[in-house]
Amino acid sequence: MDIEEEHKSDQFRVTAAELRQFVERVERLEAEKKDLGEQIKEVMAEAKGRGYDTKVMRKVIALRKRDRDDIAEEEAVLELYKEALGMS
Repeated sequence: MDIEEEHKSDQFRVTAAELRQFVERVERLEAEKKDLGEQIKEVMAEAKGRGYDTKVMRKVIALRKRDRDDIAEEEAVLELYKEALGMS
């Protein structure tokens, strides 16, 4: 093996080690994500058990993530469409 081949081999080992670290970090994060998903399900089950509508709760949570102006615009268009269809 000449010096250039040895250098390429060393680069590959370092790259492989770094790649393994990235993969393992993502795997750990995926496991944490799964755990968090299970915790969210537990909270929703508890809320449902106390009489809350979890479908509506999920909508409220999604709305809280959005910009107020975006929500207002969507609601205005929704009302316009409902009026056009005689639903208001």
